[in-house]
Amino acid sequence: MTTLRAFTCDDLFRFNNINLDPLTETYGIPFYLQYLAHWPEYFIVAEAPGGELMGYIMGKAEGSVAREEWHGHVTALSVAPEFRRLGLAAKLMELLEEISERKGGFFVDLFVRVSNQVAVNMYKQLGYSVYRTVIEYYSASNGEPDEDAYGELPSGVVSPRGSRMSTFILQTEILGYFNTLKRIIFKI
Repeated sequence: MTTLRAFTCDDLFRFNNINLDPLTETYGIPFYLQYLAHWPEYFIVAEAPGGELMGYIMGKAEGSVAREEWHGHVTALSVAPEFRRLGLAAKLMELLEEISERKGGFFVDLFVRVSNQVAVNMYKQLGYSVYRTVIEYYSASNGEPDEDAYGELPSGVVSPRGSRMSTFILQTEILGYFNTLKRIIFKI
């Protein structure tokens, strides 16, 4: 039986089978440790009965204390190739959404490579939709051009407080950089 548990420091030495996928963004050890220190509840790993790591999700809480506009953010979600098509990524997303809701988040957002159509389709099945494209968000590692990302939000975002919310981001994109001009969240 698959075990879903908190990611630990020891897992950093055991997750190469997951991170060697070319579509998985791999970070330096200090980056993972920062997430473990600041948002440990948003860092979950799936472990096979034999102890092999199957996949993980790493996220965080973002927002403004002053305006109480909190939301969850998926930083990374990856499943090892031999454990794909089992619904594991969807289950990890569900867990992160539940954690975000318990923490008072209004929604969960994420970025996904434009070329990763399998992931884009999975997120659509989970109720997410593209709300923006960020030019050259992902850095290329082998001399190819940087890759764009879709910013995705759940369709008809519903806050854990029971009211329907909409989020609009007004932005400009110039030479791969974007400036958020204004964020408006209002009840429907």
